[in-house]
Amino acid sequence: MMDSPPKTAGNDVIRGRHRGHSLVIVESPTKQRTIAKFLGHGYTIIATLGHIRDLPSRTLGVDEENNFEPQYVILPKAKKVMPALKEAVKKADKVYLATDFDREGEAIAWHVAEALKVPADRMARITFHEITPEAIKESLEHPRDVDMNLVHSQQARRILDRLVGYKLSPLLWAKVRKGLSAGRVQSVALRLIVEREREIGAFKSQAYWTLKAELQKGKDTVFEAALVEIDGKKIEQTTVLKLFADDYRVTTTSLVDAKTVESLADRLKTAHYRVAKVTRKEARRSPAPPFMTATLQQDSSRRLGYSAVKTMVVAQQLYEGVDLGDAGSVGLITYMRTDSLNIASVAQAEARQFITSRYGKEFLPESPRIYKSKSKGAQEAHEAIRPTSAARTPESIKAFLSTEQARLYDLIWRRFIASQMADAVFDTVGVDIDASPGLRAPSPEGRGVGGEATYLFHASGRTVKAPGFLKVYTDSEDKESADKTEGQKLPDLSEKDPLNLVRLLPEDHTSEPPPRFNEASLIKMLERHGIGRPSTYAPILQTIIGRGYVRDENRRLFPSDLGAHVTDLLIGHFPEIVDLSFTARIEGELDEIAQGDAQWPAVIREFYTPFIKELAIANTAITTKPFEPKESGDICEKCGAPMLLRESRFGRYLSCKTYPACKNKISLDSSGKKVMPEVTDKTCEKCGKPLVKRFGRRGPFLACSGYPECKTTYSVDKEGNLVIKPPPQMTDKKCEKCSKPMLLRIGKRGPFLTCSGFPRCRNLKKAA
Repeated sequence: MMDSPPKTAGNDVIRGRHRGHSLVIVESPTKQRTIAKFLGHGYTIIATLGHIRDLPSRTLGVDEENNFEPQYVILPKAKKVMPALKEAVKKADKVYLATDFDREGEAIAWHVAEALKVPADRMARITFHEITPEAIKESLEHPRDVDMNLVHSQQARRILDRLVGYKLSPLLWAKVRKGLSAGRVQSVALRLIVEREREIGAFKSQAYWTLKAELQKGKDTVFEAALVEIDGKKIEQTTVLKLFADDYRVTTTSLVDAKTVESLADRLKTAHYRVAKVTRKEARRSPAPPFMTATLQQDSSRRLGYSAVKTMVVAQQLYEGVDLGDAGSVGLITYMRTDSLNIASVAQAEARQFITSRYGKEFLPESPRIYKSKSKGAQEAHEAIRPTSAARTPESIKAFLSTEQARLYDLIWRRFIASQMADAVFDTVGVDIDASPGLRAPSPEGRGVGGEATYLFHASGRTVKAPGFLKVYTDSEDKESADKTEGQKLPDLSEKDPLNLVRLLPEDHTSEPPPRFNEASLIKMLERHGIGRPSTYAPILQTIIGRGYVRDENRRLFPSDLGAHVTDLLIGHFPEIVDLSFTARIEGELDEIAQGDAQWPAVIREFYTPFIKELAIANTAITTKPFEPKESGDICEKCGAPMLLRESRFGRYLSCKTYPACKNKISLDSSGKKVMPEVTDKTCEKCGKPLVKRFGRRGPFLACSGYPECKTTYSVDKEGNLVIKPPPQMTDKKCEKCSKPMLLRIGKRGPFLTCSGFPRCRNLKKAA
């Protein structure tokens, strides 16, 4: 709590607009500190530390007989801040609810008002897209009431998810395995991964060949051209497969065996090559729009390797404020849970000014770019994710940010600046080349000697004429899919130019099955089908991985046997729960509630009535045995019992059937091969036994071969070298929580202090 926040220079301090004292309630201490900079002495800012009310954790908390009325309780962690909140409300002449600008934030504001019994005449809701002096001032000048449509939409989502979870999970415990859960949206996400794995298994690969020619005009640069037609018929063949969630295009050629290609190459070695057609044109490419939540998570995964959860945690830090030295705590980006592509006119004007001064007028489009969201149910009143100041460049604040914060801010800043820049302009050249076998040149009609078939090769080249937005940012997805030959530089060619064959390059290929999902592509698929909303993507992934339904190997998502088993059970008995269109329709109805076009009890009843009937049938219809791990066929070398094949979110492994009596465990790699410990030439400092190289969830490490009697372990770097960390040092500082001495330790991010009373006391903080 801050009764008298420090003043900032100049006009940044916002004076109290009402006589008396005003209370501003936010969710987090970081947000509290950042806002405190902008508010004068007439304000008190208090953080609720997140939600203060929710459905009870041990009971359903929904009255099914009374219009699904929720029964909210004060959360245990909120009970600690409730006395201070109530006392502050009593003293305040005006209470501003400044929780986040989305449905969840609106619901938190309502819960705060209800729990604290704030009088309606002293309460106001304020919202802002960014934590800046201008945004805070604007929100205080335009307070409003809590939007009950948004509250009801969020409440309906929470109740639907509670009903599905509390009713379906016990069924899974009884029929599959204890500790499982099922959810309205997570089950659809799991099915996407399971169906994709089966589509990969059912895919029949085809062998095919391509043929390229290295050609040269006189002594000019050698360039590549690909065979595209034989006797006027294209050799490329495309098949479209109808998958569960989308279509998949498989591209092959009519060249299917080595003998055909070898015979073809022999004929083409003696062919005459001549330029048949040259097409020159200018191509333009527009920048990608600024980020919204889904695209930020996708690009962060592709470029930075961050999970959706990590991306949102770091983005939250950037939004709420980071200490920039003398400037204090500064909110660096706009609100990060959004499906809108809108940009404030003030932000666009600043960006255009920055682009002109930094890069020049030629990098600026004639008018500001306007983007429209294609997402179903997009809330266009919100803004896209952007830096709060275009002039606050990544390099200017890098010293104040952690590595993760700096990399994510750089990504957001570049994407936004690029979105306001001019198109990239390219000069493209396409060249068709006739190849006619025989001893003489081809006839004007393009036929070879004696009417033999002709062959058409094609070469393309592209050079940058004006880089435009590419000066700042290249979209990762476009970069991955760009054709390798597209950027080659072609010599100056004209029609009928003769060319010399340098060599032929036949290459065999195998058609690839649909790719497995990674976090980025799964979020993109959910977004495409209108499933989930900005605030739900990260929790969905966290749940299906954390529950052991899915494992992440090398940034690819594999369904576990358990995940496939649960999916099949749901498909058989609750088909609507795992149906893409049905789940998307529910999301649409939640949007209608938010817009005031539907009543939340009716939406829940429409879903719940058939669901509860299906549940009753499933309880008696499901007669399968509970899910058990399969025997691997291996025998435990320690006790002779069978080894079972098990899975966790970190991968597959073999475990002794007699666990916990025998704790023998062997990791498996992605192909199912055993990852056995490797004996090294290093010895344990404590017991003198050899150290072995093992693999854990964070990669390789060295462990004593005397385990479990000796539990010594050592970290290793990327090259496998031993990383010796200095032992913890006792300091004269006392723990604020338990008064025990603090220890100085060295971690991968540098020195930090931790309580010597660990694990009873887990106090930890950065070393000064």
